[in-house]
Amino acid sequence: GIPEKDSKLCREAVKIQAWWRGTLVRRTLLHAALRASIIQYWWKQKLAELLEKRRRAALEYYARQNWAAVRLQSWVRMWRIHLRYCRLLNAARIIQVYWRWHNCHTRGFFRGSYEITASQLRLELEIFLGSQVCRITDCIPFPIKN
Repeated sequence: GIPEKDSKLCREAVKIQAWWRGTLVRRTLLHAALRASIIQYWWKQKLAELLEKRRRAALEYYARQNWAAVRLQSWVRMWRIHLRYCRLLNAARIIQVYWRWHNCHTRGFFRGSYEITASQLRLELEIFLGSQVCRITDCIPFPIKN
């Protein structure tokens, strides 16, 4: 057989080789764990970015919908106010037409002529009040100073 000293050396060598293989395996596992951790960290970041993009897109969609609703409501309010303004304007025009017609027929108007000579003012007036006519004719002498 193998001398005892050599067998002890073989056992020590086997222990060293086992330790070395264990160190290599642990180092490989550590590197694999680090790489897995890096990949997991990167993947979590990508998921967070994707989630943030989705959240932002949903928020922008909501804001766009809200803006569109507000805009539509303002257009409807503007349209209703415009219709009301047009109705009031039309009513005001109708009232003005009737008022002007009424004023022409109730207040009346007058027409006349005059002639001035050296000694007098000859005046002819016609006053129209609706269906009534009043005629005034007069001669007004001027005072003559000597």
